[in-house]
Parts: sequence; structure tokens; C-alpha cells
Amino acid sequence: MQLLWVVVMWVLRAFWAEGEESLCRILGRPEFPMLSKEGDVTIGGAFSIHTKISEPLLSFTDTPPPLICSSMNLIDFHLAQTMIFAIEEINNSSSLLPNISIGYRIYDSCGSTLSSMRAVMALMNGQERTVGKTCSGQSAVHAIIGASDSSSTIVMSRSTGAFQIPVISHFATCACLSNRKEFPSFFRTIPSDFYQSRALAQLVKYFGWTWVGAVRSDNAYGNNGMATFMEAAGLEGVCIEYSEAILWNNPREQIARVVEVISRASSKVVVAFLSQWEMDVLLEEALAQNLTGLQWVGSESWITIDRLATRRSSAVLSGTLGFTISKSKIPGLREFLLRVGPKESGPRQSQCSGSERLEEIINPFTDTSALRFSNNVYKAVYAVAHSIHDLLTCRYGEGQGGNRNCAHRDSIEPGQVLRYLRDLNFTMKSGERVYFDENGDPTAIYELVNWQRDQAGETVFVTVGNYNASLPKGDQFAMNGIQIAWADNPLKRPRSVCSDSCLPGYRQAEIKGMPVCCFSCIPCAAGEISNLTDSAKCTQCSLEYWSNGDKSRCVPKVVEFLSFDETMGILLAAISLVGACLTIVVSLVFFSFRETPIVKASNSELSFLLLFSLTLCFLCSLTFIGRPSEWSCMLRHTAFGITFALCMSCVLAKTIAVVIAFQATMPGNTVPQCSIPLQRISVFSCTLLQVVICVLWLALAPSVPVKNTAHATEKVILECDVGSAIGFWAVLGYIGFLALLCFVLAFLARKLPDNFSEAKFITFSMLIFCAVWITFIPAYVSSPGKFTVAVEIFAILASSFGLLFCIFGPKCYIILLKPEKNTKKHIMGKSNEKSQ
Repeated sequence: MQLLWVVVMWVLRAFWAEGEESLCRILGRPEFPMLSKEGDVTIGGAFSIHTKISEPLLSFTDTPPPLICSSMNLIDFHLAQTMIFAIEEINNSSSLLPNISIGYRIYDSCGSTLSSMRAVMALMNGQERTVGKTCSGQSAVHAIIGASDSSSTIVMSRSTGAFQIPVISHFATCACLSNRKEFPSFFRTIPSDFYQSRALAQLVKYFGWTWVGAVRSDNAYGNNGMATFMEAAGLEGVCIEYSEAILWNNPREQIARVVEVISRASSKVVVAFLSQWEMDVLLEEALAQNLTGLQWVGSESWITIDRLATRRSSAVLSGTLGFTISKSKIPGLREFLLRVGPKESGPRQSQCSGSERLEEIINPFTDTSALRFSNNVYKAVYAVAHSIHDLLTCRYGEGQGGNRNCAHRDSIEPGQVLRYLRDLNFTMKSGERVYFDENGDPTAIYELVNWQRDQAGETVFVTVGNYNASLPKGDQFAMNGIQIAWADNPLKRPRSVCSDSCLPGYRQAEIKGMPVCCFSCIPCAAGEISNLTDSAKCTQCSLEYWSNGDKSRCVPKVVEFLSFDETMGILLAAISLVGACLTIVVSLVFFSFRETPIVKASNSELSFLLLFSLTLCFLCSLTFIGRPSEWSCMLRHTAFGITFALCMSCVLAKTIAVVIAFQATMPGNTVPQCSIPLQRISVFSCTLLQVVICVLWLALAPSVPVKNTAHATEKVILECDVGSAIGFWAVLGYIGFLALLCFVLAFLARKLPDNFSEAKFITFSMLIFCAVWITFIPAYVSSPGKFTVAVEIFAILASSFGLLFCIFGPKCYIILLKPEKNTKKHIMGKSNEKSQ
């Protein structure tokens, strides 16, 4: 804004000082163009042929003195000559613009916005001092090629936009120039920094540099480009430690301060979005302060500038990486450049004899080995020529429509050329397609170059990758497999991170007050994993999986059930088999002594049925061991319910038989003895009711195997779900009812004669049975996992052993060890004495 004010004041002061001269005439007062030629149509050019300018002091009392430019820039002089070469080539063509000659007027913008304003005004108004008081309204040129930097191009495009004069830049990359509302007549043959900035962000992320420094030109090019890079870098997870801005004409103290910031920073990668002039002064100060050991990432403005890639600068810039536009070849250009002499060189004439031979000189002007920006100028000239050709031949490009009037060679207007440029689409002789999108931009295609040393020790630019913005995001950036040379150590990629990477099994945790790239590593919680480096969060494993020891992957949870392979399962199975075998032994003893009084007195049929049911009770506990399946879950609870119901039915019938038998032996008692059929019916009836309950349970909601992941987070408990809780507790409740009834009847018959003490034994066995199962309920509910099953098996075995030992133990003792008491007299003796 300050610069614009200076320009305005300069123009107004000159207008005031010269009185009757019009403003239009004043703006057309700069010196003659450095290079010019007349033609039927004219293309203007603005190049930074000099890089330094002495701005005059404005006294506001006299006419402003002319601007003085110095410091020859051979690169831009080369570009200006390339423009002339392209025009001469077109003029000699018989297919493109035949019988039409193209002229040119090339001005020196001196790398300054002020001089660029002077140049564009001269191109628009002409170079003559106008006598009239009004402008003719006709531009002196039909299109303008230039300028060589974004700031100057912005000044030019804002001035030409209102007059529909197309400006085609070969070097201005600022993304701001894609704004069609601000710059409606702007085009360029170099990609926008919108794409380069994103390419740089992807490059930095690709090599794992998440902590970088940034330095930029303090102008439209650097500020806009760096702003886009920082935005894209943030999306890629890259943090900027510092961001500094410089200009080539800043005081050395300011440049030195920026270099000190770079040297003190902890980041080892510097992204330099600088023009070649800013890079010049920064490099000199970096060499003065011995700034080494950094990996530089450069923008296309300086990354392939030969004068920066010297042996001296390699101490600072070795291994530099950066994107640049694709190189090309222009046949015949070198021969044309070698013919350039002092007569064609304008201000150099006084310094040359005219007999110099340029082929003996090696400098940026004669170098055509890898043309990049020269090719952009070449394409820009051909773009204008094709647009004029289409205009004169009434050829409408794709997307053009309507009835456009054709133009005559003497009446071509810049606005007509502008309209045809918007829909331009042609192919160069090299096969390269030239067209502009709706913003006036070409397709963004870059080469990734790396500064390497050849065998002679010279720095060369080696293409190690490419970037194509027209491809999907994941495919835009690609390496070509060529070995990259790095800063300091050519074989080792530098690291530039704020915090060391979090290994798998850890997650990043932000540090308060620090950028997101600075973090601490927190181990994942149990059941969570992170299988990538630098994971932002841990992932919860699914229900049937658990994290491994280092929390890097989910592994299947341990499936827990009471198996035959573990100690507890083996022990319970052995006890169950021992109990079954012991019951069988008791059965054999009773069968062997079935004719003895004690066996007959204990109702042998019920005893054998009870022993059979106890054997089943011992064996049914085996169904609770092993991997639960659909059949085992249904079998274990129904087998347990039915066998224990049979057992309790036998004990109940036995108790009733004992009471009735004793009552029948009392004098004067007429109660008949219990008949065998009645005992059988009672046992069958009581057992049948349990069978009905179990059938209903299985039919409505049977027990099924389930994976319990809620009880223990680190394992899966494979267990049998009871299905219907009502069915489960009905089975247990019915067994408990039978046991309670047996206990009450046996308790009432506890005072029978001592020698006939079976009722006492039944009472004691039922006491144990009830105690076991009453204790079982809270233990069953509170026991975790496989211990639930173990508690249930323990209850089955304990109650079964209680019945076996309490009811049959005393009888076996008498049968086997006290045979003298196994007599009818002994059994009935005391009873008879009491009766008498």
C-alpha cells in the first residue's frame, strides 16, 4: 500500500508540474524499450534484465528523475531472448499466422514493482510523448509476457485487467493470481503455488519430518506460498517451529537475525519459499555464520539456479530437495543465443567490441541443457500466436460458442485475444499440450530434484521423483527409485521431529501449550492396541480379543472352561469316578449279602435302586467337565435334575417304608405292611414329575453354550446359559422339596429302636444334603468362570457321598466287619424287649 501511494504521488506530482499534459501522456513517459521490433501485431514483454534499482528521492517540486537499474541478470536476459526467438520462429512459419508479422516491445522491470508499473504503462500507452489531451484508447500491445516475479505481475495484472489486455506470466506462481475477480486477464504457463505448497507438504510428510522451520520472501510470492504450505502441512500433521520473512534489500542485521533463528532452532529441516534474490542474501549470511547440518527444502524459484549450486554453497545446501517445473528442449535456441551481439544487447554496447564469441563462454545465458522457465516463455508466445491465429481464421476452440466476429489484421483488439486465450487448446511441436483452466492456470506437474555431487565434485540437479496434481491424492507424489543424497551424511536421512515417535502399543498425548507435533507417549490400556507408529489413539479390541503383551495387536482371548486337561478338572473327574466305583462296590456287597437280615431289613429293592441312582449322580458330574456344547449343556442339567429326583424319591420311599414297617411291629397295630407296588409307584411318580419339568424346560428355553465376555475382560468364559431361570430353579426347587420332605419324615422317626436305626442315618444324610445345597446357592452365584461349574460339581459329589456314606456306610460296616450283628435276633432283639 505504501509503494502504491508513492507511485500515485509520483504520477500526480508530475501531472501537477507539467500543467496541460494529460495523465495519460504522463504515464507514457518512461524510457524506450530495451528490445523492440515493429509488426502487424505486437507482444509486450517485461523481464528483470537488471535486479537492482535506485529509487529517486521525490521532492514534489520537480519532475521525478528516471529510474536507474543495475546488476545484469543473465537469466532473465536469456528469457527475453527466448521470447524473441519464439516470435522469429512464428514469423518464419507458413502454418501459424501466415502473412502476419509479430512485433515485440520488451521492457526491463528491474525486479521492482515500481519499475514494473512504469513498464506496463508504457506497454499500454506507447512510448511517444502525446501532444493531444486524450488517450487513443488503443493499447500499444495485444498481450504481455511477464513478469519474472509475483509482486510485479500483480501490479501489471491489476493495471491491465480493466482494459482486457492479457498478461501471461512464465514465473509468477502466487496462488492469489488465480482469483478471476481480481485478475480477469491473467494467465500463466507455470503452475500455481497452490499446488507447489501442497506438494512440499506431502514431501515433508513423506520423509517423516514433522518439525520444520520456514523462511519466505516477504512479498506476495513468499507470503501466499508459505501460508498455503502451512495450511497443507497442518493437514498432514507437520508443525512449523518458526516462520521468518526476508527481502533481498533488508539490512544485513535483519538477515543475520533470521539465520540465528534458524541455527538456534531444534528442527533440522528448513522449508525455504524464497525467490532467487532472497536466497542469494540468505545463503551469504548462512555461509558467514557457518550454518551447516540442515536439510533444505526449496521452492521452484531457486531450486535449479546454477549460481546458487556452487562448491562454496555446498557446505550449506548439500542434499537440498525441492520441486521444479519439468525441463524441456527448444531446438535452435542455443544457435540463436550464440548469435546475440552487442548491437542487439542495448546497454551492453558500450562495454563490448562486437567481436566476442559467446560459444566460448559458459554462463546461464548460453546454457540450454535443461530449459525450464525458458520453455514457459516459449509456450506463452505460442499461446498468444495461436489465439490470434484462431481469431483471424474464425476457429472456435472447444467450449467456445456463439457467433463471434472474426477480426482483421489491422483491427485486432487485446480483448479479442483474451477471449480466445480462455478456450485455447493446442499441442507444441514437442508434444506438450498447452491449455488453461478456468483460473488461467496450467496443469501442475513438477519434478523433485536433489542436489548431488558428480565425480568432479560439482553440484548437479538429479530428478528423484515427480508430482502430478491431476492424479488422485494418494498417487500425486511418487519417487522414481534414484538414491537421494542428504545433508551432512549423504547416506542417512536426517530426522526432524519435536518428539520421538511413539512405538506400537503407545499413543500420542498432547503436551499443554505445545504444538500437536510435540507429545508424550502413553501406553495403551489393557484391551486396547495401537499397531502403527505415532498412533493418535488406541483402538479397543473386539469382545473376543485382547491386547497382547506389548499392546501392538489383538489376539484371541483365552477361552476358559473346566476341562479334563487341568488339575481341577482331573481331580473332580477322579473323585466322581471314585464315587461311582465305590457305589458299585457297595451294590456288589449288598448283592452278595442280599439274604442277610440287615439287607432284607433295609428294603433291598429300594436300596439297589438308590445305589443305582447314586451311581448316576456321580457320573452326571462328568457332563459338567469339558468344552460346553449344545448337547452337553442340555444333558448336564437335565441328567442332574432327573438322577437326583430319582435318588430323593428312593430315599423318601425308604423313609416312609421304615416308618410304616416300625409301626406295623407295635402290639395291637393293624396297619398293613408297605407293599412293593406302592413303593414303586411313589418312586416313579416323584421322578416322573421331575422329568416333566425338564422336558418343559428343554422345549421352551433350553440351556445353551455362551461366551461370557462381561465377567472377565481378559478372557472369554465358555459356559452354559441356563436358558430359562424359572426352569433351572424349578428343577433345583423340586429336588430341595423332596430332600426337605425326607428330612422331616426321617426326623420324626429318629426315636425308633437303636438296633433299627436307618431313620437316624437318613436324617443325618438329609441334614448333610440340605446343608450342602443351601451353601451351594451363594457360592454358585458368586463364583467366577469355571469355578461356578466346579462349585456345582462339588455340591453334586458332596451330597452324593453324604447319602452313600450315611445310609450305606453303617450297613457295610456291619456286613463286612461285624457279621455277628448281622442277625435277625440282634436287629429285632432290642425292639422286642421294648415291646414287651
